[in-house]
Amino acid sequence: MKLSGGVEWALHCCVVLTTATEPVPAARLAELHDVSGSYLAKQLQALSRAGLVTSVQGKAGGYVLTRAPELITILDVVAAVDGAQPAFVCTEIRQRGPLATPQEACTRPCPIARAMAGADAAWRAALQAISIADLASSVDEDYGPTALASIRTWLPNDGDTAIVEQG
Repeated sequence: MKLSGGVEWALHCCVVLTTATEPVPAARLAELHDVSGSYLAKQLQALSRAGLVTSVQGKAGGYVLTRAPELITILDVVAAVDGAQPAFVCTEIRQRGPLATPQEACTRPCPIARAMAGADAAWRAALQAISIADLASSVDEDYGPTALASIRTWLPNDGDTAIVEQG
């Protein structure tokens, strides 16, 4: 499986938003992660279209999660950013070429398609089983209870007047 860099950025933003007590501007999230603001805005817009975050307008505007982090999974974020299509699409290559298998003989997917579908299902189940809250908890376990608390303290910036992107 190959995922876009946008998935990583979106997941990090979702974890950060678990700590926020107020909406967080996209510019502040980009600054925190030292990433391109315009590219990050696209990921936040994808999350917004999927209903995982919402944008709040105004001087104190920014992004917030739309539901409890326990109810948002990694798979939700992956689907929002990279789409929900399967990683492998069978093109029925067995039905082509000089020794093609007749269509009527292809009553079930070939072994390759079955193996890939099984791998895709396992991958999706694994990502569905991990919530944004689980990731946030792992950050605290890996870096100590002050890691996310430090982010929470750093996020507010009264000087921010950034425009919040519409989702």
